[in-house]
Amino acid sequence: MTNISAVTEFVLLGFPLLYNLNILCFSVVLMMYSLSMLGNGFILIIVMINQKLQTPMYGFLCNLAFLEICYTSIVIPKLLETFISMRTTICYRCCMAQIFFIFSFGTIQLFLLTIMAFDRYIAICKPLRYTVIMTKNVCIQLAVGCWLGGFLYIFFQAVLVWTLPFCGKNVLDHYFCDLGPVLSLSCADSRLLEFLGLLSAISIVVITLFLIVVSYVYIISTILRIPSASGRKKAFSTCTSHLTVVSILYGAIAFMYIRPNVHSSFHFSKAVAVLNTVLAPMLNPFIYTIRNVEVKQAFWRAVHRTGGPLKEKISLGRVAGK
Repeated sequence: MTNISAVTEFVLLGFPLLYNLNILCFSVVLMMYSLSMLGNGFILIIVMINQKLQTPMYGFLCNLAFLEICYTSIVIPKLLETFISMRTTICYRCCMAQIFFIFSFGTIQLFLLTIMAFDRYIAICKPLRYTVIMTKNVCIQLAVGCWLGGFLYIFFQAVLVWTLPFCGKNVLDHYFCDLGPVLSLSCADSRLLEFLGLLSAISIVVITLFLIVVSYVYIISTILRIPSASGRKKAFSTCTSHLTVVSILYGAIAFMYIRPNVHSSFHFSKAVAVLNTVLAPMLNPFIYTIRNVEVKQAFWRAVHRTGGPLKEKISLGRVAGK
């Protein structure tokens, strides 16, 4: 195989079946993208300005929020373009870069969710040793390890995709450069690469999911031994948001990538991809904050801090006006 390609750009079809609803789809996706950016940005800001929230759990949550911002920003703008443009293209190098970053961010997300499960395990099962184990340096090392590990894990596989020749067909039946549609356009036999990608996806998903399940087995067994019902409810409430996000993400991954033939049912894959790239990033900030008492208290404290000086200025302005 050679890295010399006759294809200089790819055409993204998007959702041609929704052509008559383009304006509506554009408006809905733009609204969801805006909510995703606002929600994840809110998490970053509220944790940074509030000293009480600067704990390992919220540190990992900030990493996840920043990751969601990056992930959606490399996918959704092109999706929006497919709704308003007659012909949406992406350059060859941009397409290869998009593949790399999409799968890197996806892998990093799996690593972060696994670390967050481990954090909950330490907090609930070993509460007296939590501050000793989850020190600031350990948390930084874990977070950096997630990011570096995700990039390195995908890089060596991405190199194989970059070497594929593309010599003619350049129409992608998708709204971003997903691996399956890209492999289907290659001039070379991509079955081996498809198998390696499937094996890699299964490995990382199964390993991380196994670690998360093991963590929660210990967590649930510990919670069930708590004598008071209120104590059990409080301990489990710290895990429900994480479990919800894990269920959504792993379910979407199973539908999108862990299938015998990534070339089949592109229309179904695109529909499920919307769940993973548009809906989930919008819902995640609300899942993590809407029932979180600490975040809501931090928010209202911030509002009161900013509201007090504002009220004083308004009062002074009224006095001056009189």
